[in-house]
Amino acid sequence: MHRDLERLVAEMVENGIHYGDAVREFERRFLEVALRRTDGSITRCAALTGLHRNTLTRKIAEHGLKG
Repeated sequence: MHRDLERLVAEMVENGIHYGDAVREFERRFLEVALRRTDGSITRCAALTGLHRNTLTRKIAEHGLKG
């Protein structure tokens, strides 16, 4: 996984993706996957991701995701 991530980051930098955009996109996709794996359960998703439920709820809203 480390090599895949390193390759992806290198590609993003080469293509001029800004840091803030990369972080937002990663966070959105990370949360999407975690929500799917927990069938949309905020409690289980919070435990899986290590985020506090309130933080997770705020981030879900920020990204326009459904919990």
